Amino acid sequence: MFNEAIYNILHIMKNEKNIEILKSKVEEVRICMFTTLSVKDEFSSRPMATAKVEEDGSIWFFTNEYSLKSAEISKENQVTLGYSSPSDNTYIYVNGKAELVDDRVRKEAYFSAPVKAWFPDGIDDPALILIKVTPDFAEYWDGSSSKMVVAFNMLKAIVTGEKSDQGSHDKINF
Repeated sequence: MFNEAIYNILHIMKNEKNIEILKSKVEEVRICMFTTLSVKDEFSSRPMATAKVEEDGSIWFFTNEYSLKSAEISKENQVTLGYSSPSDNTYIYVNGKAELVDDRVRKEAYFSAPVKAWFPDGIDDPALILIKVTPDFAEYWDGSSSKMVVAFNMLKAIVTGEKSDQGSHDKINF
């Protein structure tokens, strides 16, 4: 019983750290390729801006309730999010489950000026709905170095025959 309690506490702490890592990296990049499975069982991707990453790790987006994307999520809710910031050498892949959520409080809290370009009537737009993605798994690559440092490390590796240090890479389970 005691070992199980310790295991549960360690699991919660690890999960909180994983969420913190995911949250900081996603908020840094913000734009992702949001991939769903089409009605023809083909991958369908489009760029989307992250509205919010909550403390529980859920990732939120605004969309049109009547869009093809919404229909695809209603049919198959498994999605992937691909975040990329080549200038910062940061890349994130998230696999999770999406759901459409009509929550006025969150709409008010997460709404921003760029969203108004798509939904001029603001949170009162009848087509405005939120997508909540609950991550199952994520993976990230973070060079945290300038392009010059990355190029130098690659050249050094070629000259010395040693493996180039390109930064951190990790897999995150939730």
